Amino acid sequence: MTLGKRLLITLAAMVAASFIVGLLWRGAFDARIPSYLSGLVGGLSALSAWEFLRSKK
Repeated sequence: MTLGKRLLITLAAMVAASFIVGLLWRGAFDARIPSYLSGLVGGLSALSAWEFLRSKK
C-alpha cells in the first residue's frame, strides 16, 4: 500500500474516532469533550490504524 493511501486511511480513522467519541461524550455528560481528550483518542486511533496498515504490506 502506498504512503498516500495509508496516510488518507489513517486520517479518516482519526477523524471518525474523534467524532464518535465526541458524540458519546455529549450523550453521556451533556457537554463538549475537552480538546485534549479528543486529541488523545484521535492520536491513539491514528497510531493503531497506521501500524495495522503498515503490517498489511
